[in-house]
Amino acid sequence: MAAKNIADDEDLRPIKKEVRFMLRSLSKKLHVLVEKYFPDAFVFVILLTVVTMFMGIFITKKTPFEMIQFWYGGFWNFLAFTMQMILILVTGYCLVDAPAIKKALNSLSQVPKTATSALMYTIIVSAAASYFSWGLGLVFGTLFAVAVAKNVKGTDIRLLVAAAYTSAIVVLPASLTITAPLLVNTPGHNLEAKIGLIPLTQTIFGPMLLGIAIITVILMLFVFKAMMPKAEDAVPLMSVITEEVVSATAPMEEKTVANALNNSIILNYIIVIMGLVYIISYFQKGFNLELNILNFIFIMIGLALHKTPRNYMNAIVKAMPTTAGIAFQFGFYAGIMGMMSGAGLISVIAKWFVSFSTPFTFPLWTLVSASVVNIFVPSAGGQWIIQGPIMIEAANILGLPPAIAVNGVTLGDLVTNLFQPFFALITLGLSGLRLRDIWGYVLVAMVIFFIVSAIGVTFFPLAF
Repeated sequence: MAAKNIADDEDLRPIKKEVRFMLRSLSKKLHVLVEKYFPDAFVFVILLTVVTMFMGIFITKKTPFEMIQFWYGGFWNFLAFTMQMILILVTGYCLVDAPAIKKALNSLSQVPKTATSALMYTIIVSAAASYFSWGLGLVFGTLFAVAVAKNVKGTDIRLLVAAAYTSAIVVLPASLTITAPLLVNTPGHNLEAKIGLIPLTQTIFGPMLLGIAIITVILMLFVFKAMMPKAEDAVPLMSVITEEVVSATAPMEEKTVANALNNSIILNYIIVIMGLVYIISYFQKGFNLELNILNFIFIMIGLALHKTPRNYMNAIVKAMPTTAGIAFQFGFYAGIMGMMSGAGLISVIAKWFVSFSTPFTFPLWTLVSASVVNIFVPSAGGQWIIQGPIMIEAANILGLPPAIAVNGVTLGDLVTNLFQPFFALITLGLSGLRLRDIWGYVLVAMVIFFIVSAIGVTFFPLAF
């Protein structure tokens, strides 16, 4: 029996080598193409803006002036969300910059001893963090990847960061903080009169979304291992990221009342105790880890770990340069969303896919249409508010449960997060990498994620 297993394994070796060679070659080719043709993240959003403008002019027959009005009308709609994203980036960075967390993260990142185990470890840690909160996954996963790259020789920082970002995204179909499933399970949501409340057992806790998340994360372990560059081609951390030289610890200062207050542990802990009281009362009402409470928790933990107001503010100052991409570019994405909704483009795209759907193909076309819409409207909440009612109505006409539409839109929204760099700005800001450094690897992962999602929604749409 053992001899037979060895023989079978030997028979599979050429196939494994062929698959590894194919994926490595594909990622290399994509990396070259991305380097040559894929612009920086800001140029990408400018191009999307222009494309959306022309889509409105030629598809929905709006005038250029109307499209500009829609653009400006939406431009400032992401101000609150932008602030949330900046805070999740800054507070997450400050957490990891605290001496206690830095020491723990450094110890954790030293567990893997080889480049392969470092990659596996990064994927698992990032996915686990993202399961509880996508914001936590993007921040902690990226910073963990950087720490691993610093401590394990032979690792490729581009591959590790790409793996951290990808695993944080592909686990989200089953995440506790994914938008559409939570919205339709919340009393008072905009479609409650039509579909009631859809239990989480039909969405994030259902076999289909759970299965897609688990299978895709497992596949990422093999896919990224296959894409690992040869040792001589690996790009180490220090070739792309300069060493930090700013200390978050305050220097010696003369003794004054002002400096005593600035370095007061008591002041910090008064605020921390107040915050802890609220956090306990918040979760007594139920588990809802949304962005505001997540940022609040990060701030309170950061204040506690840095001990003094001065230390925490020094850490914030050090973190702020990582937020430039988010602070500037999110307005342009909001403007694109304004054009998409104002010109009726989201409705046109969704209805076009619905027009040739059947009960069997509807889940797949819902996935595809949501993937397309997400390229232009990367806010899951905004996309659901506009596209959700159309897909729910179509599901009703075809005699399908509304959860099928919810799950299809959820997956489609996530798949093209691996194409369009809206959320990757967090990862890029924390890692110091450019979009083109990681996008060749991420695009390969997107194809795998799409295939798994397409199979799931097509053949197991009622698996809940």
